[in-house]
Amino acid sequence: MKSIYDNEMKLEFISKSNNEAFARIAVAAFVSQLDPTIEELADIKTVVSEAVTNSIIHGYEDREGIIKVQCKLFGNSVIIEISDSGKGIEDIELAKEPLYTSKPGLERSGMGFTIMESFMDDVKIESVLDIGTKITMKKIINKREEIEEICEQNNISI
Repeated sequence: MKSIYDNEMKLEFISKSNNEAFARIAVAAFVSQLDPTIEELADIKTVVSEAVTNSIIHGYEDREGIIKVQCKLFGNSVIIEISDSGKGIEDIELAKEPLYTSKPGLERSGMGFTIMESFMDDVKIESVLDIGTKITMKKIINKREEIEEICEQNNISI
């Protein structure tokens, strides 16, 4: 099978909270091929934690299901897809509002999507009620180095 990506991996696991750390570490290990900075790696681990936790808490609520994680490397970027077959999101725009949570009794901060959007270069949320949710996130690794190189080539100081 020939892929358009430089590398790709897929994980599937049961929606148990202790699998969140597994997903975070597995994605970080895979992305390490791009030689990210400590900060970039921390950002990626954080967004994976947020997305997987959302699937466990909100997607599946009090039942178990399967969470799928797919990572694709292309050039100096990573695309991370995290999906579930849970209950779906009724109002994506409302769910993206800072501090909004549908589970205030669980002491949720309501910042999951805000964090994902601020730590990644692109975030796309797709959801259908009673079918599930897929979050696709993209991050360009070592973007600062690229900018510095372009500026240096064009005699621009930053």
